Amino acid sequence: MIVVLKHGVTEEKKQQLIAWLQALGLRIHISDGEFQTVLGLIGDTSSVDIDLVESLEIVDSVKRVTEPFKCCNRKFHPESLVVEIGDVKVGAGNFAMIAGPCSVESEEQIVSVAKSVKAAGATMLRGGAFKPRTSPYDFAGLKAEGLELLKIARKETGLPIVTELMNIMDLPLFDDVDVIQVGARNMQNFDLLRELGRLDKPILLKRGLANTLKELLMSAEYIMANGNERVMLCERGIRTFSDYTRNTLDLAAVPMLHQLTHLPVIVDPSHATGIAKLVPPMALAATAGGADGLIIEVHNDPIHALCDGAQSLRPEEFAELAEKVRSIRGIVA
Repeated sequence: MIVVLKHGVTEEKKQQLIAWLQALGLRIHISDGEFQTVLGLIGDTSSVDIDLVESLEIVDSVKRVTEPFKCCNRKFHPESLVVEIGDVKVGAGNFAMIAGPCSVESEEQIVSVAKSVKAAGATMLRGGAFKPRTSPYDFAGLKAEGLELLKIARKETGLPIVTELMNIMDLPLFDDVDVIQVGARNMQNFDLLRELGRLDKPILLKRGLANTLKELLMSAEYIMANGNERVMLCERGIRTFSDYTRNTLDLAAVPMLHQLTHLPVIVDPSHATGIAKLVPPMALAATAGGADGLIIEVHNDPIHALCDGAQSLRPEEFAELAEKVRSIRGIVA
């Protein structure tokens, strides 16, 4: 349920109403806008008399929310969320360029790529230390050593680091990671999502390869309901009947998610297509479609990459793409 207060309501009267609603066993999400305040009522609202609340002098309107996701619902939070990662801002017109290799392979490799993507305009560095692989025989990452190499690259460039957490048991290793990524395979690992909800750290939540938008939002709800509202969503392609690309990039998800939620939406054209030549056109299309950022795989030697070299851009290709992204942003922003 949503209670919209009239413009100019005093803080005292607002707090009196909130206290009364909390006494009914409800949690209250407060969104203070420039012209109105929205109270999102979370919990069993069946005991709330809508007519009574609507009749109060300070109340403008009352609406029931039928969607199961509440914390991440735009109706509860009309203004788009801005997630801050150090000096980097994402959402509400702030565009993120996240780039780096699929997996961290060596100090020389990750530092070289980090310097290249920063020079091209990247605002964050991605790199996998713990890698979920379909085959148990594939390279699964350097793990803790990979995290330390990412920190070295951050020290060299100043770029915040984005890397994937696969297991709750590894969470202590991620204390100094700037953004924790939840991969597609873990989107519905609810125990993991609950733990991430107890952190004060930005989370990049990837859509599962066979999950609906509602399921993605319910996964975000797990994180936010446990206290962490710094969530960014990622569309990374879904499995369809296509036999020429790894997945199908659901570009319509970007504007649809913007209607449903106030959370930033990042697009991953690398995993969506699996083919380096397709990454630039899909990245540009996502930018034109209103994405709040891109996460793109970049490797200094894709042919010899230990993971996903076929979908990785070379640094010079990323620089060319970044320039085109900036041009499109100048039109649509």
